[in-house]
Amino acid sequence: MKRKYIVLAVLLLSGLIYSCKKNAVQIITKPVSGAQVKFFNFAIGAPSVNFYANTTKVSAIVSTTGAESASGTAFGSVFPVTNSYAVIVPGTYSITANIPSTATADANLAIATMSKELVEGKNYSLYTSGLYNTTTKTADVFIVDDNLPAVDTSGSFVRFVNASYNANPFNLILKNTTTSVETQVAEGIAYKSASPFYKLNSGVYDLILRYPGTSTNVVVRTSVNLLKSFTYTFGLRGDITVTSTTAANRPVIDNTPNR
Repeated sequence: MKRKYIVLAVLLLSGLIYSCKKNAVQIITKPVSGAQVKFFNFAIGAPSVNFYANTTKVSAIVSTTGAESASGTAFGSVFPVTNSYAVIVPGTYSITANIPSTATADANLAIATMSKELVEGKNYSLYTSGLYNTTTKTADVFIVDDNLPAVDTSGSFVRFVNASYNANPFNLILKNTTTSVETQVAEGIAYKSASPFYKLNSGVYDLILRYPGTSTNVVVRTSVNLLKSFTYTFGLRGDITVTSTTAANRPVIDNTPNR
């Protein structure tokens, strides 16, 4: 009987060690189950928000008190911040951007709402956008499909999303900072629209927005490093008429890795 207990203890210990090894480095060999969504708060002047699918919060900011953080996802910020997505059970949802419940003003108020069917295995990016209306306390909202290309270690993939409410359609050009070669990767992308993903060689590039048929640089972001096998979204936010280089509402090209 004593021998049986010893053998059982060895087996349990072996299982524990094996479990620890498995959990030390998580290896995912199958696609993540569910729909995947990335959230952008790009509405000019908007308060920080948390995003909900129906009544379930699907974005969050770390809180040290146990109560919901009052900061939420601020203007110009993205959730999740890394090259990942929030995973949601497939279905049709009312998606809202809500002021946090712990905010001192307008707690729980939804400033943007839209209905969307989220499909198993698909990726999406949702944007609050436009100019936050301080009277009605509302902002624009739109969602785009993220048709991610297959992982390719021979280069990088990029696309452009126009989330600037008063900007005309834009072309996006990437200029290699080593060779000075310019490559147009998106053409005539209007507000609330996205270009397909475009593959190009990895390297350091300046991002340039120009109106179709012109050679004038309207918005520029310099020295963006594109890594092999990565997929990026470059999103325009802000007021296109602002010329200040420091104003919070100036036009900015956001760089967010999708994967």
